[in-house]
Amino acid sequence: MTELDIDAIHKALANPVRRDVLAWLKEPEAYFADQLHPLSLGVCAGKIDERCGLSQSTVSGHLAILQKAGLVTVTRLGQWNMFKRNEEVVAAFLDHINAGL
Repeated sequence: MTELDIDAIHKALANPVRRDVLAWLKEPEAYFADQLHPLSLGVCAGKIDERCGLSQSTVSGHLAILQKAGLVTVTRLGQWNMFKRNEEVVAAFLDHINAGL
């Protein structure tokens, strides 16, 4: 079982851009079909930048917060950072929420 940082997850989910990124990463085929690398490796940060329409540095900051919260994982592929949703953490957080506040 993964250790959850509930406060970091809440902080990450408090921003609509980060919620959008998580939604896109849930179904990368629907949002990033034009990516050259296989989506099974994750989505390139540059593709996320393009979809967000924000500066690279702003998107990088959002991705760092999602990563710190454990909601996404990053894999280095050559010069690219590939991002995937961490489904284990997402599911554990949802279980935590559903267990009762």
